Amino acid sequence: MIIMKYIEYLNQRHSVYALSNEEVIPDDDITKLVGSVIEATPSAFNSQTQRVMILFGPRHLEFWKILMNELQNIVPPESFPRTEAKINGFAAARGTILFFDSLDETEKLMEQFPLYKKNFALWSQQQNGMLQENVWVALATEGIGASLQHYNEIVKGKIEAAFGIPSGWDIIAQMPFGKIMEKPEAKPKLKLETRLIVRE
Repeated sequence: MIIMKYIEYLNQRHSVYALSNEEVIPDDDITKLVGSVIEATPSAFNSQTQRVMILFGPRHLEFWKILMNELQNIVPPESFPRTEAKINGFAAARGTILFFDSLDETEKLMEQFPLYKKNFALWSQQQNGMLQENVWVALATEGIGASLQHYNEIVKGKIEAAFGIPSGWDIIAQMPFGKIMEKPEAKPKLKLETRLIVRE
């Protein structure tokens, strides 16, 4: 059954932290894959406010170096070795996908549809979350590991000029990806009865 294959793909997605920069599939194929997922992912009012930047090679390393420098200024010295090891793990990956929301487009929708003004900020987060999940699953089906990180406030002001991020793009999340060096342990799941209710 096709649906069972789909569930299998969903179950292949995990937070993978032990990654290397070895090529699993060509970088061009990753770019095409992410592009296809962007086009296939829905958005409220067909607003398409999701934005993505993929970093490979030196630019990928530069992103994590910028973050490392910023963290060194705010993390206590006695705690920094653990933080440093974590960031070095992300930098060891093949690349990083940066997820953004187009604030300009979201604000236009707020003006155009004032009745739903309060909802558009929430919807922008939800549709970005759908995109992140879809990209994550797509990478997993190709045997590529990834994790989702949120260092938004720390890097926001530092990366805009460094990476030529268009005006109005608001960073939402970061996804380092690469070859899986160590598969994560399965996480416990609650009984489905505690999360699913059916009424007839």
